[in-house]
Amino acid sequence: MRLSVNDLACERGERRIFQGVSFVLESGEALVITGRNGAGKSTLLDLLAGRLTPAGGKILWEGAGERTLAECLHYVGHRDALKSALTAEENLTFARDFLGHPAMKPGEALDAVGLAHAARLPVAYLSAGQRRRVALARLLVAERPLWLLDEPTSALDTASQETLRLLLEKHREAGGMIAATTHSPLFLRDAKEIRIERVIRSSARVDAEHGEAGEAP
Repeated sequence: MRLSVNDLACERGERRIFQGVSFVLESGEALVITGRNGAGKSTLLDLLAGRLTPAGGKILWEGAGERTLAECLHYVGHRDALKSALTAEENLTFARDFLGHPAMKPGEALDAVGLAHAARLPVAYLSAGQRRRVALARLLVAERPLWLLDEPTSALDTASQETLRLLLEKHREAGGMIAATTHSPLFLRDAKEIRIERVIRSSARVDAEHGEAGEAP
């Protein structure tokens, strides 16, 4: 599979957020997206997820047969998107049934993130870090090759961050792909990186391995 992004630009409220973003992501690869607050990191993930329409450029998804890009991705944003009244297991069961292409059972996914003991607890009773781990466990209950992660280590302690890193590397070893925004090192092996910065120039580019994307003033 291959995700190709060429000269991507985004505008919100008649304001150009960024422009000239280009990269290629192949099976087994990871892309780390960095930049200051407000530079457009989360917006880039929204474009990839189809939640926003680009102001310019192209997003091309190849090698997945008849499955569209939307059908092949997981998105974990700043908000955990969990139902507080449901248990951790019930939240994952709903996600598995809704997303299709089931993979791990909910109990197995919770065990993988160190929350087997909390399977039957309502999410409202869990700490911020535990809720974040439940949200990340959604990645495991439905098979989707592209993982879009917005600050995935948010609220996680050191041990949980290492658990996440191992899960991400295992996903890549199976041919999966990852695009993640972060302010903290993710320590992913051979990850590509782009940094979105504000520049005065009217356009900028990012090469396939490393570079800077421009944000118009």
